[in-house]
Amino acid sequence: MIPRYAIYYAPSAAHPLTMAASAWLGRDAFTNTVCERPDLVGLEGIDLDQLTQDARHYGFHATLKAPFELHPEQEEAGLLSAFSALTTRHAPFKADIQVAALGPFLAFVLAERSSQMQALHTDCVVGLDGFRAPLSEFDLNRRLHAGINPRHESQLREYGYPYIFDDFRFHMTLTERISDQTVRAQVLTVLQDHFQDFAGPHDFETLAIFKQEARDQPFTILELKPLTGPGV
Repeated sequence: MIPRYAIYYAPSAAHPLTMAASAWLGRDAFTNTVCERPDLVGLEGIDLDQLTQDARHYGFHATLKAPFELHPEQEEAGLLSAFSALTTRHAPFKADIQVAALGPFLAFVLAERSSQMQALHTDCVVGLDGFRAPLSEFDLNRRLHAGINPRHESQLREYGYPYIFDDFRFHMTLTERISDQTVRAQVLTVLQDHFQDFAGPHDFETLAIFKQEARDQPFTILELKPLTGPGV
């Protein structure tokens, strides 16, 4: 079994958004325990376990550096040390979030582009890339067969993931792909109402390393640290 790591934004374990989103997904990524999902009016007849399947597997998060296997010449302790150093380079910041459709998915997204989030994402992708093993032929071909443009292919080959830098879109996934537009609009209305207390200014104060022990295992939080860099 070869573990994978990922650098994700996640609020603290005690943050009300963590608790509310974990309940919706049905799993807490801090404890890897099942959460009781709230009964939401308006979603009757929808299989909510299926609707949240992948998001539950990955845990409530926003991807800053996509899952990767550790380079053979690196160790977990070194990654944790570099991750800790990275958190001292970025100050906490505030940005507005909202529940919205991101293509066929529903997620918490930024209401508008954030230069601080963009800088944090870029540092995660580039600053920690020395710890990433090259993509396996399986993972490379899986992405290429899905169909990506030349820029995305270049980014995939260099950094292991196609949607980075100018293509990065912050999102904290809440659902699977919902192809039916009517159902998508229905679920969106319910989730916007359910998470209305979290829409608006959000304090981004933490960064997390998630770990997956094997491909068929869920991601859990290995370490979460505060952002302690100097302010602008």
